[in-house]
Order: sequence, then structure tokens, then C-alpha cells
Amino acid sequence: MESSGCDEMQEIVIVGGGLCGLATALALHRKGVKSVVLEKSESLRSEGAAIGVLPNGWKALDQLGVAPYLRTTALPLQGMRITWMDKGNEKFTPYKNIGEVRCLKRSDIVETFADALPPRTIRFGCDIVSVEMDPITSLPSILLSNGNRIGAKVLIGCDGSRSIVASFLGLKPAKTFRTCAIRGLTSYPNGHSFPLEFVRLIVGQTAVGRLPITDKLVHWFVSVQQGTDAKFPQDTQVIKQRAMEAVIGHPADVQEMIKKCDLDSLWFSHLRYRAPWDLMFGNFREKTVTVAGDAMHVMGPFLGQGGSSGIEDAVVLGRNLAKTINGSCFDHEEAVNQYIKERKMRVVKLATQSYLTGLLFENRPMLTKIVIVAVMAIFFRNPSAHTQYDCGLL
Repeated sequence: MESSGCDEMQEIVIVGGGLCGLATALALHRKGVKSVVLEKSESLRSEGAAIGVLPNGWKALDQLGVAPYLRTTALPLQGMRITWMDKGNEKFTPYKNIGEVRCLKRSDIVETFADALPPRTIRFGCDIVSVEMDPITSLPSILLSNGNRIGAKVLIGCDGSRSIVASFLGLKPAKTFRTCAIRGLTSYPNGHSFPLEFVRLIVGQTAVGRLPITDKLVHWFVSVQQGTDAKFPQDTQVIKQRAMEAVIGHPADVQEMIKKCDLDSLWFSHLRYRAPWDLMFGNFREKTVTVAGDAMHVMGPFLGQGGSSGIEDAVVLGRNLAKTINGSCFDHEEAVNQYIKERKMRVVKLATQSYLTGLLFENRPMLTKIVIVAVMAIFFRNPSAHTQYDCGLL
């Protein structure tokens, strides 16, 4: 039965062809369930250059069946080294007690997901204007900018921090940290000599991060303090210049890394988050409409869990929705509700720890930072416990 006025009807529609959207489509495909991904861009997108994938992320990637290949695209990192250059202090945390950590190019991930999907799963150039419930069928209806309307028995919003689907659900808009970041990639055709470590160099309110991907490719970021209403340039040469200005006084190899960066990889934006209290009390479901990834729980990169938590969402969604499609006693609404039950406290905890960590990086009063450290010591005694989470079998 088709929704009134819809040009077509689909079983499952995923809005957004980024990392989480494609992972969700792949999870469903692995369970024999067909879906359609609506992506507004004309091709695959990979903003943000690269992401760190922690042990919990690799567990989820193993469930999707793509981990063996993705491991060949990046070297394992041995630990994290933080250096406060203006204070002369340094701290090294080995990863041997945590598990597998690698930095992956976003393009490698999304292309791997896309290649594993059946043809015509992804529809490019589909700009979503609005979502509403059809008054006759009580099923979601998606209006595209070209005037076409698509009905869906299940609608999953994976459309990022400015999600139209999240707005339909009444979720409060994502907020911005005072911190913004420039991210990029730098290629070294003859190889680089950087250690296989996540290195973070801090001078005042400016931090530079460096994560080797391979022996010839490095991911880096520069984080600076800026007003929450700041505007960001789109011209990559201007972005590069801003990054160069930010690292004046840093070691020569850092300045050289940014000077030789791949311009096409540059990305400049505020760090956004959905407040932990909004996650705790927010509504993530309306009948068979829900959200996943950044649309649900966008968080700062301070734990390195933004991408991995979205892949976890995909596995849990695939597992629960497959029960309805394959004839279990669940119906679609029960499946979506079960997904929310499984994910809610996980993402609330991640968002809280990430939020508090992000505040410590900002220019806050010392008393505020002391309180934050005390709160984290109580609720997050093991700061790396989030990396050991297992989202379960697909």
C-alpha cells in the first residue's frame, strides 16, 4: 500500500550517504534486507579527511565484514603522546592495554561501504526538503527538492548534525564548542619518519594533532579557540593559510606538514555536539522514524568516538530491523524502539565524557576545570573504558 500522494514506496529509506548512512545500508544488506540511501551530493563525500577507529569501532566493522580490508589501508598506532610545549610537560599512553587503534581515511571507509552495497542502493542528488507523516497510512513521507515524494515503512535519518529528520523528531539543534578545527591530509611520496603515535602538541589554546595513516600519509588537525558565531572560509588556500598562522612557533616538521598538505582534503568547521541532557531526555523515535550517527549524537572528537559510535548504531539497527523483515514477532515500531533502548545510555555516556573533555580544552575558569576533573574522576574512573564496548553480533 502506498502513501497518499507519494511517487514511490520503499521498505527502508536512509537519509544521508555518509559514513553512518552507508554503514546502516550495509548492515541491512548483510542481513538480506534491502534499503535505499538518499544522498544530496552528486558523489560520495568524505568531509573531515580521516577518523581514528578504536577497538569498539573495529568490533563493529568486523560485524559489517569490511574490517579485514580496511586494516590493509592503515597501520596500527602504538599510543598517544601529548606534549604541552609551553610548559615542557609530556604524557605518553600506550595502546597495548586498549587494543587496536588505527586512523582511516574517510574516503577509504565510505568507498569500501559503497562498493559492498548492491547497485542502485545509493541515489545521489536527492536533496531532502521535509519529512511528514502521511495522514492516511501513518507512514513517513519524504519530500525532495525536485518535488518528488517518497514513502517509507521505516525512515532512518543519518543526515548529520543539521539533520532534517532530527528536526522532524523535535530534537534540539546541535550546539557548538568554542573550539573549531582545521583537518587535512599530507602525503609524503618518499615516506615520513613520524612515529606510529597519535601526537598532540599544545601551545596555549592551540593544539596540533598528527596521526599517521600509512608510512606515506598523515592525518592532522589544528584546533583553535574561536567564537561560536564565527564564519569559516571555503577557499582551501585561505584555510591552509589560517592553519599556517595557527602553528607559528610549532616545530618545523609540523609547519612543513601543513605547508605540503593535500588541498582537496582540507576542512574547517566548528566542533559541534548534542548536549548530554538533550540526549537523555530527547525523543529519538516517532513511530518508524529514527536517527543514527551525528543526526542522533554528534559529539566533539575528544574521545575519537564520533565515527565508531555511528557504525555501532548501524549494527544495532541492522540486527533489530532484520527481525521484522525476516518474520520475527517484532514489528517495525518495536524494532526501532529496541534500537533506541540499546543505544540511548551508550551514547549518553559517550556524549557526557566527550562534552566534559571538550570543556577542559576550552579557555574556562580554573575553578570550572577543577570541578570538571572531579566529576570525571567520579563518573569516568577508567577514561578509556568506552573503547571496550561491544555492540554485539549483527
